[in-house]
Amino acid sequence: MAVLNGEAIRTRDDLARFETEMTLDQRLPERSILDVFIASAAQHPTSTAITMLMTGAVDEQPRRVNYSQLLGMIRSAANLFSSLAGPAPGVAYMLPSLIETHVTLWGAETAGYGVPINFLLQSDSIAELIKASGAKILVALGPHPQLDIWEKALELREQIPGLILIRVSPPGTPAEDGIIDFGTAMAEQPDDHLIFGEPRGGDDVAAYFHTGGTTGVPKLVTHTHRSQLVSAFGGAALCGYRSDDIMTATLPLFHVAGTIVGGLSAFMAGVELVVMSPGGLRNPAIVEGFWRLVAQHKVTILGGVPTALGAVLQVPVGDNDISAVRTGLTGAALLPPAVGTRFKDITGCHLHEVLGMTESSGLVSIDPLSGPGSVGSVGWALPYTQVEVLRVNEDGSLGETCATDEIGVIAIQGDHVSPGYRDPKHNDGVFDAGRLNSGDLGYKDAQGRIYIAGRSKDIIIRSGHNIDPAMIENAMASHPAVALAAAVGMPDAYAGELPVCFVELLPGADVSVEDLHQHAQSSIDERPAWPKLIQVVDAIPLTTVGKIFKPDLRCDAAKQKVTDLVQSELGIANARIEVVAGGSRGMRVTVTLSEGDRTSVEKLENALAAFLFEAQVQVG
Repeated sequence: MAVLNGEAIRTRDDLARFETEMTLDQRLPERSILDVFIASAAQHPTSTAITMLMTGAVDEQPRRVNYSQLLGMIRSAANLFSSLAGPAPGVAYMLPSLIETHVTLWGAETAGYGVPINFLLQSDSIAELIKASGAKILVALGPHPQLDIWEKALELREQIPGLILIRVSPPGTPAEDGIIDFGTAMAEQPDDHLIFGEPRGGDDVAAYFHTGGTTGVPKLVTHTHRSQLVSAFGGAALCGYRSDDIMTATLPLFHVAGTIVGGLSAFMAGVELVVMSPGGLRNPAIVEGFWRLVAQHKVTILGGVPTALGAVLQVPVGDNDISAVRTGLTGAALLPPAVGTRFKDITGCHLHEVLGMTESSGLVSIDPLSGPGSVGSVGWALPYTQVEVLRVNEDGSLGETCATDEIGVIAIQGDHVSPGYRDPKHNDGVFDAGRLNSGDLGYKDAQGRIYIAGRSKDIIIRSGHNIDPAMIENAMASHPAVALAAAVGMPDAYAGELPVCFVELLPGADVSVEDLHQHAQSSIDERPAWPKLIQVVDAIPLTTVGKIFKPDLRCDAAKQKVTDLVQSELGIANARIEVVAGGSRGMRVTVTLSEGDRTSVEKLENALAAFLFEAQVQVG
């Protein structure tokens, strides 16, 4: 079984000792994902692995599976997939957060490889992902009153010849011709051994994860068993997971955050995951009852994306006893300082940030959960991996290591780095001889802690979901009146960023903003990528070589947001607002108030603290 530290990692010195006391191979003897579950079942056979809440109602009787049962279910699923599609089958799934989702993913990786799919994508995009992955099996949630997953699955079966469709439905759901029922088929498979020989492991492909929830072209990232194991092990070590921990599992299981640090890392340490309904913190009933559920299940670790945690922090704790909570973790998007402060005020614990990437099999660095926590930092690189901040050469290549506090591009090396995209043509500029160019801008402090300072790539991150601006720009450029379009993220106190689009019209063109919004909504498949604001401008700024210069546009978008906040929401009429690119968080906002508005300083500072940019309020 993986050898985690006897004492929690709190400091850089603790981490250094952890790495020198034993080699990675000594600490991590597991060769396959199945080995993790075999070891956990041997160590914690009757301990609860997953507690499944469907509604979160006060009188709900949760469904629980222990580590021995989970191992058996994973073996049965692997046997099922192998019997249906032969050696090393690809298994795609469209499932919300369920016990069956974990069983499907880890069973698929044991027999062949998994292909997690964001079921919120449109059918055409999902079809492209499945085709690109080579998956032969699709596991999908059956008919549901709120979700259209099953309808999409039936469409996909028509679009992809030979696709084997497996339905996950409650017991007793009527059979359908040509459809395999997951529960029934699983019951027919042995759960104490594999019928096809040895499980997949080592450098075998374990999964293909697609990058982002709303990207235009499928980009599938390869995970191997080794890369996932190293990433998960590092997560378990820096999170300081213990076998008596109980953690909220609210992250979606088509995303590396939910499957690795919120999944495999926890299973490696014998943690109990409390799945708070299939919809997680998107479920209003779960948000409303969150603190009651935390108290009821004696949760020790709270986890979630910043926007979701921000929502539950608005709900009063009341008389619920949350004293078991010892720490919190968050990732998938930068943490607004105000959310971290409120988390500590309510729980008494620090909210620790995690930096992850699909291309690094889920994780890059963690602010150790057992440590005191550092505001704004994503901590140190995973054990036995390296993260450097590098200067960018004139030709765009990565150069020398930056000095302390100098901003550069974050580059990652280690066995957790993916071997590349399934389509190698996407590798250029990202994967280079085992080194991963993250595309993130950052710096290190004197203690070697990593900070994110922005992104060298243009991805818009809305509530942890990546939106490719090119998809918005291509859609808007298809309008007959549009000459040029540029999409950027506008700061948002809840979502982190919202997509907005600046549009330059053709000479003589006349079109309303309403018409442009209608065009966007009819041309862009993914609703989260619909621009919240479309602004027609005389000219979009360009570089000397004709590329769109987005820093100015991001600043313009931020200035509009802050102006609206200051004038409309806070009623301050005479403020002077300056927004410039740069600084430790990628953007600096300075608001200068008149002497007569001096009493509004604290109120404005509190409002600006909810955003990701640096902010300063002054009077003068």
